[in-house]
Amino acid sequence: MSLNLANINSLCLLRLSAIGDVCHAVAMVQAIQRQYPKLKITWVIGKIEYQLLKHLNGVDFVIFDKSQGWRSYFKLRGDLAGKKFDVLLHMQVALRATIASLAISAKVRIGFDRARAKEGQWLVTNQSVEPLATPHVLEGFMGFAKVLGVTDLTPKWDIPVPVADTEFAKKMLPDGDKTLVICAAASKAERNWLPERYAAVAEHAISKGFRVILCGGPAALELELAKNIELSCAVPLENQVGKTSLTQLLAVLKQAAIVLAPDTGPAHMAVTQGTQVIGLYAHSNPGRTGPYASLENVVSVYHDVIASQAEGKVAWGTRAKGEELMNLISIDLVISRFDLLSHGLAD
Repeated sequence: MSLNLANINSLCLLRLSAIGDVCHAVAMVQAIQRQYPKLKITWVIGKIEYQLLKHLNGVDFVIFDKSQGWRSYFKLRGDLAGKKFDVLLHMQVALRATIASLAISAKVRIGFDRARAKEGQWLVTNQSVEPLATPHVLEGFMGFAKVLGVTDLTPKWDIPVPVADTEFAKKMLPDGDKTLVICAAASKAERNWLPERYAAVAEHAISKGFRVILCGGPAALELELAKNIELSCAVPLENQVGKTSLTQLLAVLKQAAIVLAPDTGPAHMAVTQGTQVIGLYAHSNPGRTGPYASLENVVSVYHDVIASQAEGKVAWGTRAKGEELMNLISIDLVISRFDLLSHGLAD
């Protein structure tokens, strides 16, 4: 099906999860909005992710709550009943997204190129983005804007935060404070660094005149990791894990001087706020999933690990396997990166 840009008035975006990925998708959406300010955009999004983006300008949201199981698909169909879109941007490679897309009526259905259109995505689309050999996830997403004729693909973010949440963050982290925010937990325990190593970096930061605040969500894994970091630390830490909403956390990350995190959503949230991020990577390729504006700050053992696990050319998105790979990241490497960044802040 040919794409006539002059006849596009409505667009539906399907990207349900996760926090980091929807942050990348925001940059793409806002690139489209800059070129087509009158375009009506509807975003089918996950329940948790909506809480971060619900104040986004010029976007109508339809929530897909996967916790409802098969009922979520019927609800989505009901929510979209009678709605027809000129274009669908099918931006999630997952079977549930493929099924969910069947509830979306659109003339032009754009998905990934065949190499990336897994989980049946290629069956429910009729156009694709151009193939990219080694893209960052954000660059892969920008391919959808490029298909629509968008020429300025420079990633920029404007994620509105309620005034009360900004005031909350500024009260916690006043302007001018040198603060290291540690968002220690990833979605899977194997991607987490050791608590005693986080504690060692925290002690070093405090010795250099920084405040250190632990932040994160209310999941049991995150609460336990934060507690263990506190127990491992020789000096008191400020523990805010589980005590902030997503928009409050976004505002806190904006106020921070430096954020330390593994491969997790808050690292990408911090990027949207212009904050420097030290990313810790062992399982996934940081060139593909690292904090986009802070890739030079990543401390990674991924390439060494993947070279030891596979011979010859390795696919760009290949994950390294092992439950203790993060142990290979040394304290000294992270402190060295912190010192470089902190000296830059002083300059």
